[in-house]
Amino acid sequence: MASSPGRAVFFLVLFLVLLGDLHCCSGSQVYVVYMGKGLQGDSDLQHDTRRLHYQMLAAVHDGSLEKAQASHVYTYSSGFQGFAAKLNKEQAMKLAEMPGVFSVFPNTKRRLHTTHSWDFMGLSTNAEGEVPGLSTKNQENVIVGFIDTGIWPESPSFSDHGMPPIPKRWRGQCQRGEANSPSNFTCNRKIIGGRYYLNGYQTEEGDSSKNAIKFISPRDSSGHGSHTASIAAGRFVRNMNYGGLGTGGGRGGAPMSRIAAYKACWDSGCYDVDILAAFDDAIRDGVDIISVSLGPDYPQDDYFRDAISIGSFHATSNGILVVSSAGNAGRQGSATNLAPWMLTVAAGTTDRSFVSYIRLENGTFIMGESLSTYHMKTSVRTIPASEANAGYFTPYQSSFCLDSSLNRTKARGKILICRRTGGSSESRLSTSMIVKEAGAAGMILIDEMGDHVATHFAVPGTAVGKEMGDKILSYIKSTRHASTKILPAKTIIRLRYGPRVAAFSSRGPSSLTPEILKPDVAAPGLNILAAWSPAKKNMHFNILSGTSMACPHVTGIAALVKSVYPSWNPSAIKSAIMTTATVLDKKRRTIATDPDGKAATPFDFGSGFMDPIKALNPGVIFDAQPEDYRSFLCAISHDDHSLHLITGDNGTCTHRTSSSATALNYPSITIPHLKRSYSVTRTMTNVGNPRSIYRAVVSAPRGINVTVTPEVLNFENYGAKKTFTVSFHVNVPPRGYVFGSLSWHGNGRGAHLTMPLVVKVQTSDKA
Repeated sequence: MASSPGRAVFFLVLFLVLLGDLHCCSGSQVYVVYMGKGLQGDSDLQHDTRRLHYQMLAAVHDGSLEKAQASHVYTYSSGFQGFAAKLNKEQAMKLAEMPGVFSVFPNTKRRLHTTHSWDFMGLSTNAEGEVPGLSTKNQENVIVGFIDTGIWPESPSFSDHGMPPIPKRWRGQCQRGEANSPSNFTCNRKIIGGRYYLNGYQTEEGDSSKNAIKFISPRDSSGHGSHTASIAAGRFVRNMNYGGLGTGGGRGGAPMSRIAAYKACWDSGCYDVDILAAFDDAIRDGVDIISVSLGPDYPQDDYFRDAISIGSFHATSNGILVVSSAGNAGRQGSATNLAPWMLTVAAGTTDRSFVSYIRLENGTFIMGESLSTYHMKTSVRTIPASEANAGYFTPYQSSFCLDSSLNRTKARGKILICRRTGGSSESRLSTSMIVKEAGAAGMILIDEMGDHVATHFAVPGTAVGKEMGDKILSYIKSTRHASTKILPAKTIIRLRYGPRVAAFSSRGPSSLTPEILKPDVAAPGLNILAAWSPAKKNMHFNILSGTSMACPHVTGIAALVKSVYPSWNPSAIKSAIMTTATVLDKKRRTIATDPDGKAATPFDFGSGFMDPIKALNPGVIFDAQPEDYRSFLCAISHDDHSLHLITGDNGTCTHRTSSSATALNYPSITIPHLKRSYSVTRTMTNVGNPRSIYRAVVSAPRGINVTVTPEVLNFENYGAKKTFTVSFHVNVPPRGYVFGSLSWHGNGRGAHLTMPLVVKVQTSDKA
């Protein structure tokens, strides 16, 4: 049939439209435009998100709505707000600058992802943990001991597939427990040792301990020990996830290193006598590193009255590095595991979030954080828990959803808004259990800590900070029958740029020896995915937060450093990790702290956030021998008798010259009582290029003049030692602690190290 003039015009127009479409999208790729906080403020926009997205796209397509529609790929309006579209780089940059846009990033094709914390820190290695340009194949000869809750040997994270025979120097045991019972435990070429310690626990707990003990063997019944071990040294697992969240490949920092499990911790805790027995065996067995994701309450007792300090002192004296967690109290001066012979780790964040949005009935979306993937079919009547108070509980008490504080009739079928303060002892999960028992349909937890910890709830639930919580409460007050819907959790990358110091991470200064900066370094500790014990809720992987998770991240890198430099002692490994740490986030800004966003200080993160690649090539180190730690003990006023008790030798303090704890050859300098002037000496050892020159660059603390003598250190061979003096002089007395840094810039490739300077001026004759 012949074409009519009308049809010819139609096809011409269609051709021109298609040509325009091709022109609009040439040289483009798909980008995600993420609007993290959702649509707020304008009710018309809240009810027509797609129209808003078209308008935004039209703005970068010369005002053409047709081009905008042609470039549009997806609208996201359930779990989060945003859209996907075909854009060129210029258009993407314009969108990123628009109000309401949180971030714009390309739709990159990705391979199986790691547990993300390692990729976030730049350790993008293969499944065996090989680092380009460095030989870390010696991992298989590095043995890491974990004093924890045991380990689950059948986990794929602890497979020995492809691993060579166990090192002949290994002297450990594998306590198998009861044969043909759930307690039975078997070692392999990955888990080469397993011991358990019950005496102290059973003595203290008495008859009640019998019901609490599930496995009388090194087998892990709580999951914590399996989690920490896999973060540090777990094998590559192809499909690691938690209920579909964080899906991808996962492995530890040193996946080919050996593991020895020392189960000194049980469901109710760890006792000193069992911890010391574990240290004792680990030293004897021949481990290279001990990871201790536990510690005392703060303020910490004297070094001589703390099992971990004592055990780690002996481990260090035997050439074993001890890595420990700083604690989760989140307050200044709350850090524990303070001994200078330990490497103490603070917790930081990555850029991965587990987000669960709350959809208000007016169309507003509020972002919360959760690990719960429940699907609510409809919006549900939502009330503050204070309106559901029961019995003798006041509305204020019920607002915290305390046990028995909720009236079942008032709570049934509703979403309750509960509160949680920084001093709350109730966990998020236990609070959700109370809400579930009251018959509620879900819960919104307003957590004043604002720590971004994602947890599982027993009902559809999510946690928000105070600011978002106030917005929800304002909405509740503005309408007679407020309703909300809690959306299932999603995994989002780069929602929050990091690293930041986690809100719960314990801070310095040291309550025992303020001359020693603690914590030493920071590492990922927020929402970390790793192995778990299926004895606990039948899960094989779990997501946890705490300095317990940060500690094994450093342990894994310490194992890699040990594999590259087998002869290095604990202080050398520690120095390499500390002096190469960074104080900048991924946007090259000063690392901030949660929840207030203030700039972090060395009391928050020590030397900074660990950099795994740089730690493997530090250039120079600050070395300390057992004798130096004995001098340190003399300097902090311990007498000959107490020194003899801890060292077991006949050494005395009489002829030791150290007058201050500041004299220890530590990779940081802290002067807590500066009067007018003071000088500190440090010695560096060359472990880089045989001929190296380093120049001092000082960033002085406010009000303090700092000079370095000499300013240039010339190393002529490997292993050479050079001593320098740092002199502090008060110019304008500052109030409180002030912070700076001393950097040494080398002539070798990438040779650069930094040490924190921490000073407090003494304003009176009193210490």
